[in-house]
Amino acid sequence: MNKTILLTLGLTLLMAWGIFHFKTQLGILVLPLFIVLVLFVTLRLYRLMEKDDPKADD
Repeated sequence: MNKTILLTLGLTLLMAWGIFHFKTQLGILVLPLFIVLVLFVTLRLYRLMEKDDPKADD
């Protein structure tokens, strides 16, 4: 597995743990932070998958 993918997933897990561990201190910011985290992971993994696409070698 690609090191970048593993690093991205590990960073995401740490960020998600931080968001939900400190949700009482973050208050109303929990939902926007979670949405940003989901967007980050989605776009990052899509970019990594696109880079590994065999059709892009044309």
